[in-house]
Amino acid sequence: MKDIAEKIKEGKIGVIPTDTIYGLIASAFDERAIERLYIVKKRDTEKPSIILISSIDDLEFFGVKMSLSEKSMVSQLWPGKFSIVFSCTNKKLHYLHRGTGSLAFRCPDDKKLHRLLTLCGPLVAPSANPEDLPPATSIEEAKEYFGGSIDFYLSGDIKENDPSTLVAIKKGEIVVLRSGSGKLKSN
Repeated sequence: MKDIAEKIKEGKIGVIPTDTIYGLIASAFDERAIERLYIVKKRDTEKPSIILISSIDDLEFFGVKMSLSEKSMVSQLWPGKFSIVFSCTNKKLHYLHRGTGSLAFRCPDDKKLHRLLTLCGPLVAPSANPEDLPPATSIEEAKEYFGGSIDFYLSGDIKENDPSTLVAIKKGEIVVLRSGSGKLKSN
Protein backbone atom coordinates (compact mmCIF):
# COMPACT_ATOMS: atom_id res chain seq x y z
CA MET A 1 0.00 0.00 0.00
CA LYS A 2 2.89 2.38 0.68
CA ASP A 3 4.02 2.07 -2.94
CA ILE A 4 0.52 2.85 -4.27
CA ALA A 5 0.18 5.76 -1.81
CA GLU A 6 3.46 7.24 -3.07
CA LYS A 7 2.31 6.98 -6.68
CA ILE A 8 -0.93 8.77 -5.78
CA LYS A 9 0.99 11.52 -3.97
CA GLU A 10 3.12 11.93 -7.13
CA GLY A 11 -0.03 12.70 -9.13
CA LYS A 12 -0.42 9.31 -10.75
CA ILE A 13 -3.80 7.70 -11.48
CA GLY A 14 -4.71 4.02 -11.39
CA VAL A 15 -7.28 1.31 -10.89
CA ILE A 16 -7.78 -0.36 -7.51
CA PRO A 17 -10.42 -2.58 -5.92
CA THR A 18 -12.73 -0.68 -3.59
CA ASP A 19 -15.25 -2.09 -1.14
CA THR A 20 -17.82 -2.21 -3.95
CA ILE A 21 -16.32 -2.24 -7.48
CA TYR A 22 -13.01 -1.38 -9.18
CA GLY A 23 -12.37 2.36 -9.07
CA LEU A 24 -10.27 4.67 -11.22
CA ILE A 25 -8.52 6.80 -8.61
CA ALA A 26 -6.62 10.05 -8.15
CA SER A 27 -5.82 12.23 -5.15
CA ALA A 28 -8.76 14.49 -4.34
CA PHE A 29 -6.25 17.30 -3.76
CA ASP A 30 -4.47 17.02 -7.12
CA GLU A 31 -6.43 19.01 -9.69
CA ARG A 32 -4.16 17.97 -12.57
CA ALA A 33 -4.49 14.26 -11.78
CA ILE A 34 -8.27 14.62 -11.58
CA GLU A 35 -8.44 16.37 -14.95
CA ARG A 36 -6.35 13.57 -16.44
CA LEU A 37 -8.71 11.00 -14.86
CA TYR A 38 -11.68 12.75 -16.52
CA ILE A 39 -9.93 12.63 -19.90
CA VAL A 40 -8.94 8.96 -19.61
CA LYS A 41 -12.43 7.97 -18.41
CA LYS A 42 -14.11 10.23 -21.01
CA ARG A 43 -16.24 11.43 -18.11
CA ASP A 44 -18.76 14.24 -18.50
CA THR A 45 -16.81 17.28 -17.26
CA GLU A 46 -19.86 18.61 -15.40
CA LYS A 47 -20.35 15.40 -13.41
CA PRO A 48 -18.63 15.23 -10.00
CA SER A 49 -17.11 11.99 -8.71
CA ILE A 50 -17.45 10.18 -5.42
CA ILE A 51 -14.64 10.85 -2.96
CA LEU A 52 -13.36 8.10 -0.69
CA ILE A 53 -12.35 9.22 2.81
CA SER A 54 -10.83 7.42 5.80
CA SER A 55 -13.13 8.92 8.44
CA ILE A 56 -15.94 11.38 9.02
CA ASP A 57 -13.28 13.88 10.14
CA ASP A 58 -11.97 14.09 6.54
CA LEU A 59 -15.14 15.97 5.59
CA GLU A 60 -13.55 19.06 7.22
CA PHE A 61 -11.02 19.21 4.33
CA PHE A 62 -13.97 19.95 2.05
CA GLY A 63 -15.79 22.42 4.29
CA VAL A 64 -18.70 20.06 4.96
CA LYS A 65 -20.70 21.04 8.01
CA MET A 66 -23.25 18.78 9.72
CA SER A 67 -25.72 19.07 12.57
CA LEU A 68 -25.52 16.58 15.44
CA SER A 69 -28.51 14.67 14.06
CA GLU A 70 -26.87 14.48 10.60
CA LYS A 71 -23.65 13.18 12.21
CA SER A 72 -25.71 10.53 13.99
CA MET A 73 -27.30 9.44 10.70
CA VAL A 74 -23.94 9.38 8.93
CA SER A 75 -22.41 7.25 11.70
CA GLN A 76 -25.14 4.65 11.05
CA LEU A 77 -24.07 4.41 7.39
CA TRP A 78 -20.27 4.66 7.72
CA PRO A 79 -18.04 2.91 7.37
CA GLY A 80 -19.97 1.15 4.68
CA LYS A 81 -21.22 0.99 1.12
CA PHE A 82 -23.06 4.29 1.20
CA SER A 83 -21.98 7.43 -0.65
CA ILE A 84 -23.53 10.49 0.95
CA VAL A 85 -24.12 13.76 -0.92
CA PHE A 86 -23.26 16.92 1.02
CA SER A 87 -23.40 20.60 0.10
CA CYS A 88 -20.02 21.94 -1.03
CA THR A 89 -19.92 25.37 -2.63
CA ASN A 90 -16.27 26.26 -2.04
CA LYS A 91 -15.01 27.86 -5.26
CA LYS A 92 -11.52 26.42 -4.68
CA LEU A 93 -13.09 22.96 -4.96
CA HIS A 94 -14.83 23.67 -8.29
CA TYR A 95 -12.56 21.07 -9.92
CA LEU A 96 -14.26 18.50 -7.65
CA HIS A 97 -17.90 19.61 -7.48
CA ARG A 98 -17.91 20.83 -11.10
CA GLY A 99 -20.26 23.69 -10.27
CA THR A 100 -22.95 21.43 -8.82
CA GLY A 101 -22.45 22.79 -5.29
CA SER A 102 -22.35 19.28 -3.84
CA LEU A 103 -20.03 16.31 -3.43
CA ALA A 104 -20.62 12.65 -2.60
CA PHE A 105 -18.35 10.97 -0.05
CA ARG A 106 -17.91 7.36 1.04
CA CYS A 107 -16.04 6.01 4.04
CA PRO A 108 -15.38 2.40 3.02
CA ASP A 109 -15.40 -0.57 5.36
CA ASP A 110 -12.36 -2.32 3.90
CA LYS A 111 -9.11 -2.60 5.87
CA LYS A 112 -6.71 -2.39 2.90
CA LEU A 113 -8.54 0.54 1.35
CA HIS A 114 -8.75 2.30 4.72
CA ARG A 115 -4.97 1.90 5.13
CA LEU A 116 -4.40 3.39 1.68
CA LEU A 117 -6.67 6.35 2.50
CA THR A 118 -4.80 7.02 5.76
CA LEU A 119 -1.49 6.95 3.86
CA CYS A 120 -2.44 9.18 0.91
CA GLY A 121 -5.60 11.06 1.89
CA PRO A 122 -8.99 11.30 0.16
CA LEU A 123 -9.34 9.84 -3.33
CA VAL A 124 -11.62 10.67 -6.22
CA ALA A 125 -12.87 7.22 -7.24
CA PRO A 126 -15.42 6.86 -10.04
CA SER A 127 -16.00 3.36 -11.38
CA ALA A 128 -13.24 1.88 -13.55
CA ASN A 129 -14.78 2.20 -17.00
CA PRO A 130 -15.03 4.70 -19.80
CA GLU A 131 -18.28 6.68 -19.68
CA ASP A 132 -21.23 4.70 -21.08
CA LEU A 133 -19.54 1.28 -20.66
CA PRO A 134 -20.17 -1.11 -17.74
CA PRO A 135 -17.79 -0.97 -14.75
CA ALA A 136 -14.79 -3.31 -14.97
CA THR A 137 -15.44 -6.53 -13.06
CA SER A 138 -11.81 -7.67 -13.20
CA ILE A 139 -8.38 -6.09 -13.42
CA GLU A 140 -8.04 -7.65 -16.91
CA GLU A 141 -11.18 -5.83 -18.05
CA ALA A 142 -9.86 -2.56 -16.56
CA LYS A 143 -6.63 -3.06 -18.52
CA GLU A 144 -8.66 -3.58 -21.70
CA TYR A 145 -10.44 -0.28 -21.02
CA PHE A 146 -7.43 1.84 -20.10
CA GLY A 147 -4.27 0.01 -21.22
CA GLY A 148 -1.19 2.17 -20.74
CA SER A 149 -3.14 5.43 -20.40
CA ILE A 150 -3.02 5.12 -16.60
CA ASP A 151 -0.07 4.60 -14.28
CA PHE A 152 -0.88 1.52 -12.20
CA TYR A 153 -3.28 -1.34 -11.62
CA LEU A 154 -3.88 -3.10 -8.31
CA SER A 155 -5.83 -6.34 -8.45
CA GLY A 156 -7.88 -7.59 -5.56
CA ASP A 157 -11.00 -9.33 -4.44
CA ILE A 158 -14.22 -7.66 -5.51
CA LYS A 159 -17.12 -9.30 -3.75
CA GLU A 160 -19.78 -7.13 -5.39
CA ASN A 161 -20.44 -5.80 -8.83
CA ASP A 162 -22.75 -3.05 -7.67
CA PRO A 163 -21.70 0.53 -6.96
CA SER A 164 -22.37 2.10 -3.59
CA THR A 165 -25.85 3.23 -2.62
CA LEU A 166 -26.03 7.00 -3.15
CA VAL A 167 -28.00 8.90 -0.49
CA ALA A 168 -28.64 12.42 0.74
CA ILE A 169 -29.92 13.69 4.06
CA LYS A 170 -32.95 15.90 3.50
CA LYS A 171 -35.18 17.30 6.24
CA GLY A 172 -33.80 14.83 8.77
CA GLU A 173 -34.37 11.79 6.55
CA ILE A 174 -32.05 9.58 4.52
CA VAL A 175 -33.17 9.72 0.88
CA VAL A 176 -31.91 7.08 -1.59
CA LEU A 177 -30.79 8.70 -4.85
CA ARG A 178 -29.37 5.50 -6.41
CA SER A 179 -29.77 1.94 -5.14
CA GLY A 180 -26.60 -0.09 -4.89
CA SER A 181 -24.67 -2.44 -2.64
CA GLY A 182 -25.47 -0.62 0.64
CA LYS A 183 -28.71 -1.73 2.27
CA LEU A 184 -30.59 0.51 4.69
CA LYS A 185 -31.74 -1.14 7.90
CA SER A 186 -35.48 -0.82 8.51
CA ASN A 187 -36.63 0.79 11.71
